[in-house]
Amino acid sequence: MAGTTIDIEGVIDPHTLAVDISSRWTSWNNARSEKVKEWKELRNYVYATDTRTTSNNKLPWSNSTTTPKLTQIADNLHANYFAALFPQKRWFRFEATDSEGDVKIKRDIIQAYMQNKLRQSDFVNTTSKLINDYIQYGNCFATVDYQRKITEFEDGERVVNYVGPKLVRISPYDICFNPIAAEFADTPKIIRSILTLGEVQRMIETSPDKDYMEGVFNKMLGNRGAAKGNEIDVNKSEGFVADGFSNLTDYYESDYVEILTFYGDIYDTDTGKFMNNRVITIVDRSYVLANEENPSFLGRDPIFHVGWRDRPDNLYSMGPLDNLVGMQYRIDHLENLKADVFDQIAYPVLKIRGDVEDFDFEPNARIYLGDEGDVGYLAPDATALNADFQIQNLEAKMEMMAGAPREAMGIRSAGEKTAFEVNQLMTAAGRIFQHKTAHFERVFLEPILNAMLEVARRNMDYEDTAKVLNEDTGLYFFTQITRDDLRSNGKIVPMGARHFAERAQRVQTLTTMFQIKASDPSVASHLSGKEFARLLADELGEPALFGENIAVAEQLETQRVVTDAQVEFEAEQEEMAEQGMQELQAAPEQAPEQATEEATEEVPEEPVQ
Repeated sequence: MAGTTIDIEGVIDPHTLAVDISSRWTSWNNARSEKVKEWKELRNYVYATDTRTTSNNKLPWSNSTTTPKLTQIADNLHANYFAALFPQKRWFRFEATDSEGDVKIKRDIIQAYMQNKLRQSDFVNTTSKLINDYIQYGNCFATVDYQRKITEFEDGERVVNYVGPKLVRISPYDICFNPIAAEFADTPKIIRSILTLGEVQRMIETSPDKDYMEGVFNKMLGNRGAAKGNEIDVNKSEGFVADGFSNLTDYYESDYVEILTFYGDIYDTDTGKFMNNRVITIVDRSYVLANEENPSFLGRDPIFHVGWRDRPDNLYSMGPLDNLVGMQYRIDHLENLKADVFDQIAYPVLKIRGDVEDFDFEPNARIYLGDEGDVGYLAPDATALNADFQIQNLEAKMEMMAGAPREAMGIRSAGEKTAFEVNQLMTAAGRIFQHKTAHFERVFLEPILNAMLEVARRNMDYEDTAKVLNEDTGLYFFTQITRDDLRSNGKIVPMGARHFAERAQRVQTLTTMFQIKASDPSVASHLSGKEFARLLADELGEPALFGENIAVAEQLETQRVVTDAQVEFEAEQEEMAEQGMQELQAAPEQAPEQATEEATEEVPEEPVQ
């Protein structure tokens, strides 16, 4: 099988190994140079504010407008892909291969653990960026890491920021591989990254091979200093200059380090030695910082890839926008031509004949003509103003070819097409849309989720806490999770793109059957309402909706609340009645005293005789 190894002469020598792997990066990167140009051109169109930054910048028109059609299509695709992949809060489930009770409990625990870690590690936002790569580059790459982010304060307090598996995006610009290999999993890969000197030092401190790495690092720093001002370094291969640095001097004088990480098999043509599944870290394209057997449980590199439109005999896929750049070019061409014609109509070219004094062409201008002088308009050709139909046709074709017709994206205007035509369009678009989202989910998301679970299980050395939903009772409970809790027969399956439409159809069918059961007594006797409720709750992903005799329990609870309220009301009425009787009984005893006082106040004194 071609392209599964790289052949290096004298691999035992670390310097030779570093230079040869660096040369392989340069070779593979140069091989895709035209593809990189296409990526950059597409990005320029997607993020352009006018044509000055696009390939339309040399058009002979005064106006430089760009119609953001590619931007609209990209945004629509992203929004709809994202909605399809994450249709609800519980968008994945752990499907155990054993239905025993203990496995079912483990399923609940595994789902709770993964939901917690995916939320804390910002998984959904990272996936959103990968969807952008899927659309704009046609390729997205990612790896899975296990991170321990713990903050330690001077007083000894430790705050756990995050400990667990994490999805890490790899920019398509920062990974190279053999494009003619049969399978992505089989080809050697090189990932490029830029780290600060401090980050490299931290990597050394946490490495089991600290002494060796520290020696290499110090040697690198020494040679870096010696190389300042000298751009002619025979130990550096062509193309050494890292992106973002104008020359070697700027790079050497900076605080940044270029890291190349090689994953794959190496055959030493000098000794005949075969080194299987290696991870080799190269610094400054000259020094081997680490050379070890790949510790990944996958048996290969932990790098995942998915392409939008696969091509035969080429691992670099095409994206939905790749074929549309030419159409975008044409739309901008027509729109700017129209704008220039409008400007010519508003500010026409003047035809001057004979003796005419100089004048400013403006409102209320005065023009002085000689005997034979004359000033008139040269009417522009207005044919270009009829280009709207062509533009609309181009836009519709772009939407259809990207699998994003406006009817499927929810931007159809009423009355444009018949219901049948719209249904046909949405059906055709739906097939493309569902295929591309399902492909992303099956080839990319599913193996990543299961890799994250396995990475967590293999690296977990402490008890974690998670809020677990018991799907049988619909109740939540907190539990301590250990490594053994994450070990179970089964796999995590995303329940978005591939299953959402199918699940919606099943829910509709169940609802219809329930309505038939409620309206037709002859059918009702043959259908289980209890089973209906259980299946509906399961399909909706809301297990709390169903429970054994839950309606009866809720009815009894409601009755109890009503009874308690009635008892409380009656008690309040009795209390008020007793209080009123006490007030009435006290009133006669106070009456004579009040009458005497009032009589005394009202009788006037007799006059003295």
